[in-house]
Order: sequence, then structure tokens, then C-alpha cells
Amino acid sequence: MQKSMKSTALPVHHLELRVRELGQLFNSMDPTPFLNKDLDREAEAFIETWAMAQGPNSRLHITVHLENLPVAGEIAGTSDMDVLMSEAAPNFFNYKAGLARGELKQLLRQGRISLLIGLVFVMFCLFAADAIGEFGTGSGFTIARESLMIVGWVAMWRPLQIFLYDWWPLVRRIRVYKTLRHAQVRVVRGKQNLDAAQTTPVTHPAY
Repeated sequence: MQKSMKSTALPVHHLELRVRELGQLFNSMDPTPFLNKDLDREAEAFIETWAMAQGPNSRLHITVHLENLPVAGEIAGTSDMDVLMSEAAPNFFNYKAGLARGELKQLLRQGRISLLIGLVFVMFCLFAADAIGEFGTGSGFTIARESLMIVGWVAMWRPLQIFLYDWWPLVRRIRVYKTLRHAQVRVVRGKQNLDAAQTTPVTHPAY
């Protein structure tokens, strides 16, 4: 008995970048080799924003329209820009994903410490409020007791913010970087059209 399986093709999203020279895509202040260079901040922000707007399960294609081709052997001893870009971009976004994972780990650690401190402080405030309540029921005692309870619960604001809101944007960024790490990168001369069906071109002007 054979089971028929339906293969669902992932949606393809296409981004087109127009630059005068390939160096515009990379940070000119970064002295590291080409394959390990950081992307230019404007290019990085634009590509990341575009990738975040796509679905989580998407195939990303990036085409760089290059106005001026480099002289043969100018970049890393070869003129094969497709190979260079297909290695440089994944290296960079893999590095960014590692940074985001480290930031997430640090945030969660801070959340656990903040939660422990908050719980201890809340218990102290509640015990102190109960102790004040035993001394009397006047308005002064009531204000002091209620103030301690409010201050105690306010101390829980930071850990609650971390575990309810602050962690998931980092997880989303990590997913975007992983998707960009597997993006197909292509370099073409000038305004050469790309034969890609069912894509949504987005064009970014030269920087």
C-alpha cells in the first residue's frame, strides 16, 4: 500500500539590490577578509527588514545588480562574484544569528535572576505588610501596608516583561537570520532580468 504525499513548495521571495560596485554592500571599516566582512549597516537593515516581512517558511533569493564589474582577480584573487557572495552572505548572517542567540541567552539569564530577586522582595514586602497590619488598623497603618504590597508587586515588572515580551523578538530575529543564511545570492551585470517565477521583486537603489 503506497501513501501519496503532497509536496508543498515553499513560497519564493525575491529582493533586487542595485549598487555601483560590490564594495558598497560591505562595511568599509571592517578590515577582515572579504568572505568574513560585515555587511554595510544600511544594506543589512534593508535586507533584514525585507526578510522579516516574509513568511517564516520562505525561500529568499537576493540578486545584486552590479553596475561596475571588478577587475579580474581584484576580489580575493578571483572574479567569481556569485561564489563569493554566496559564501560571504551566509557567513555574515550565521554570525548575526550567533550574536542573537547569545543575546537571548543573556536576556533569559537576566530574567531568571530578576525573577528570583523579585520573588524574594515580594515575600519580604508581604511579610512586612502582615506585620504592620498586626500593629493597628488606622489609616497610617493601612497606607503603609498597601504601599508595601504595591511596591512588592511592582518589583516583578522587569522579569514579567522579559518572559512575556522581550524574548520573542530575539527568537524571530534568529529565525530570520537562519533563513537569510540559506538565501540564494546572485550577482548580475547591470539590470539583467532574473527568470524567477512567482516572486515579488523589491528594488533598493544604490547607496
